[in-house]
Amino acid sequence: MGLNIVGTVDKVNGNKLSYSNFVEKYLSKNEPVVITGLMDDWRACKDWVFDDGRPNLQFISSTFGNSKVQVADCGSREFTEQKRFDMSVSEFIAKWIDFSSVEHDNPSINNLNGKTLLYLKDWHFVKEYPEYKAYTTPLFFHDDWLNLYLDHYHMREDPDTYQKRDDISCSDYRFVYMGAKGTWTPFHADVFRSYSWSANVCGKKQWYFLSPNQHHLAFDRNMKNTVYDIFEEVNETIFPNFKKTTWLECTQDQNEIIFVPSGWYHQVHNLEDTISINHNWFNGYNLSWVWDLLLKDYKEATEYIEDIKDICDDFEGLCQRNLAANTGMNFYDFFNFMLRFSFANIVQLCQLAKISDDVKWRSSVKAKHLIFNLESAKDIAIKMNFTCLSENHNITLDFRSVLKDPVFLELCYQLERTYDFIHDQCALMKVLVEDLVDVGISKLLDIVVCNPEDLVVFIDHVLQNLILSSHKR
Repeated sequence: MGLNIVGTVDKVNGNKLSYSNFVEKYLSKNEPVVITGLMDDWRACKDWVFDDGRPNLQFISSTFGNSKVQVADCGSREFTEQKRFDMSVSEFIAKWIDFSSVEHDNPSINNLNGKTLLYLKDWHFVKEYPEYKAYTTPLFFHDDWLNLYLDHYHMREDPDTYQKRDDISCSDYRFVYMGAKGTWTPFHADVFRSYSWSANVCGKKQWYFLSPNQHHLAFDRNMKNTVYDIFEEVNETIFPNFKKTTWLECTQDQNEIIFVPSGWYHQVHNLEDTISINHNWFNGYNLSWVWDLLLKDYKEATEYIEDIKDICDDFEGLCQRNLAANTGMNFYDFFNFMLRFSFANIVQLCQLAKISDDVKWRSSVKAKHLIFNLESAKDIAIKMNFTCLSENHNITLDFRSVLKDPVFLELCYQLERTYDFIHDQCALMKVLVEDLVDVGISKLLDIVVCNPEDLVVFIDHVLQNLILSSHKR
């Protein structure tokens, strides 16, 4: 039985799309879109691709060949993913060229003399080659809290589970993917239920999307596992509702970028030899998706070891460690993340209030964006307060001390540059404690945030005090 395709994904010219229109039509509505016209000046589109559109594998191998990467065997399944193994980029490209020669000699994909179809995935190219500016992140995707945070902090800060990294694995979520015609990615939703964007440097991809309001139809009876390959014969006994699904499809060509919203399960096939650049990211618009996934995975982790609860000295700690291992972070990691970004948004808002001469500063586009971010963080903190985070677990941050931390100040500076770029404004000055006194919130400087309830109170106090102080000026 074939898929029931009911529509296609919008395709728009990025040069005629404003940031506010992108937010209104796609980001806030959580809808996918293909964007064209944004890759003309990318170095990768010149260095990595021949004039006829074929990937310049020799250049990539000679320039980046020593990099160690993960490669998926598209013909071998391991649990819910394709089997992966490590090799160098030069080894991968040698196998790609070898595979392509066999395919051209014998076009039958089923007769490749034992050669496997390999797909290079999750290459942390930016972290490994920071001086090689392969591309610039498009305006629409600049508000990326995840990668900005990981440029300054480790997501995992628990000394019991964090190990000093001697490589770049899990250091960011900016990736390069490379694969021959016929490579593919099984049905899945993105890590953390983040947004993602994927840019085709060369080649062509076919995407199949299942909307969030239908994803439950692709799960088994126990709601534990999804269908692996939507084009295989799906067992109706195991997946009784899969036949009810309806799909969007999309063909993504060279030099096109696709925005994949949170919670949209998808399967992707390379119709040609393809190289793509991909980011996973989240911000104030999809924090709820991240928290909902953490909460769901936490409940599953707890249920899995429920039988040892009475004999475990630190059952909650074990659940959190398992959550971090399975999902990539736990409640404490996410709360630390939320706390720092809440503080950083407050700093930006205070700067706006300081340099404004009238009470209308709150109606500026940038101020509305920052207030929206803080309201989103507050909403998540309210939900967090009904978990183990309601108690104090060695999480203590006071605003005054944070403002003296050079790492945090650099995070603030980069966030400021992001919003100035998005909203086409001039850069502001770096924040000082005295600036916060000037806008009337000095009494909040010594507040210590230890749990989600403290964060809710702090955000409310900041917003209320900024409103009052602006009316008094």
